[in-house]
Amino acid sequence: MAVNGNSIAWGSGRRSWAVYALLLVAWLTVLGWLTVEHVRVRQTARATLQGRGRDITTTLGVVIRSNRRFGSVAQDRIEPALEELVKTAEVESIHLLNKSGEVVASAGGSLDLRELSLVAAGEHWEDKAVTLVNLMDLGTHAAFQGEESPPIIVLPRREAGATNSLMPPGPDPFRFSPWSAPTRPLEEPSFRGPRSGEFPMEPRSRQGPSRRGFGRPPWMSEEQYHSLITRQGLHGFVVVMSTQSFRATCAQDLWMRSAMGAFGALAVLGIGLAWRNTVNSSELKFRLLKASELNNHLKEMNIAAAGLAHETRNPLNIVRGLAQIISKQQDATGQIRDRAVEITQEVDRVTAQLNQFINYSKPREVKRSTVSFDRIAQEVVRALGADLEEKQVRLSVLRSDLQLEADEQMLRQTLFNLVINAIQAVEPQQAIELSARRIDALFAEVEVRDTGPGVADRDRTEIFKPYFTRRADGTGLGLAVVLQIVQAHGWEIECLSNLPRGALFRIRHVKIVSAA
Repeated sequence: MAVNGNSIAWGSGRRSWAVYALLLVAWLTVLGWLTVEHVRVRQTARATLQGRGRDITTTLGVVIRSNRRFGSVAQDRIEPALEELVKTAEVESIHLLNKSGEVVASAGGSLDLRELSLVAAGEHWEDKAVTLVNLMDLGTHAAFQGEESPPIIVLPRREAGATNSLMPPGPDPFRFSPWSAPTRPLEEPSFRGPRSGEFPMEPRSRQGPSRRGFGRPPWMSEEQYHSLITRQGLHGFVVVMSTQSFRATCAQDLWMRSAMGAFGALAVLGIGLAWRNTVNSSELKFRLLKASELNNHLKEMNIAAAGLAHETRNPLNIVRGLAQIISKQQDATGQIRDRAVEITQEVDRVTAQLNQFINYSKPREVKRSTVSFDRIAQEVVRALGADLEEKQVRLSVLRSDLQLEADEQMLRQTLFNLVINAIQAVEPQQAIELSARRIDALFAEVEVRDTGPGVADRDRTEIFKPYFTRRADGTGLGLAVVLQIVQAHGWEIECLSNLPRGALFRIRHVKIVSAA
């Protein structure tokens, strides 16, 4: 059953596009998975940094509560503790803020409040740092009977000899009992009135409900006290942390997944190329199978044609013989004898064409031996002596004394065809030269030169094709047979211009056996 090559190619093309589409979908799926995983790693790294930030804020709250004395903390005490927290690799700075968002105590770098929205707590992510804003209660007293507990107050530093309305007159209250070492530092004692060595606090109101905690110091006015709470009261804090670990984790994961994506792309590309090679190999095998079938068919046709040509020569020989008998009869008229001669010549021409066709259709099996070029050349000269005399052409053979490796019969036929082709091309009284010359220690070149019209540039490769000829009486098989013999030996032949006039046929890579 005959197989349609177009349908097979179309079917393989559809399969190829389907395979390529599946490979593309697989690669896109891998890219999607890698992207999702990278986003998950970023979220995990972000959550880890947020968790460390929460731990730091928790620690900060504990530090503030541990340094609180009677509702106040001293700036010169809290900032060294903040400095210890800033010494860690991830924390860049810590800032304690009042209700207006102003810094009352800090450690580490400066804070640009203009770039932060401190209205609500949250996270402010930047390229190299993340800012955590915490507005939670930092340990102030709970409200009692509807009253608000005052915030923790950060008492600023007091330089030696300087006066500060925020601090009581006299020695630093944080340097002696009970401020420096209270009996229960985390609890606030109830007000018992002024005591030696203590700061008197504002007594409870007689009309209003009693309240716990510390009120306005007696050395401050009510306006100064509320101003102190506004300016120095702790309302929140800001922690600025470096995102170096977050960025390093994300960059490492991105690099790893990019490498995986690249390897996946290479794998998909390799599979695609392998599939393409497989398809091309299958198509090539199919074409080779078809070519082999066509070649076998052509061989059978060639054998049949050669057999037909061989069988055709027999009746032609009979016709030629009868024509010769008629031409020799004594009672035949001159016209009959002339017709018989014409029949003989035409039969000879057709027979020569059939012989060349049969010779061209023969398989070339080279039987290599050592051949003397000079001897083969002289045999060719003797075989073509009549043609040379008839056309009055000079054929000269340059003696070379070279022993060549070749099939003797094929080499003789090659030289014969080249010389007869030159004889047919040149005009009377022109010359032909046959020679062989050594190129190196291993190879020689065989040349046939003539002084005829030459061969046009466009025809120098076409003249070796079967049935190509520029002569009306030519068969176009002589040089095709030469090409067959040359290729069977592994030689090369070319047609060149024989300056200043004529054509040059050169056979190259003829192996030398020895020199006489």
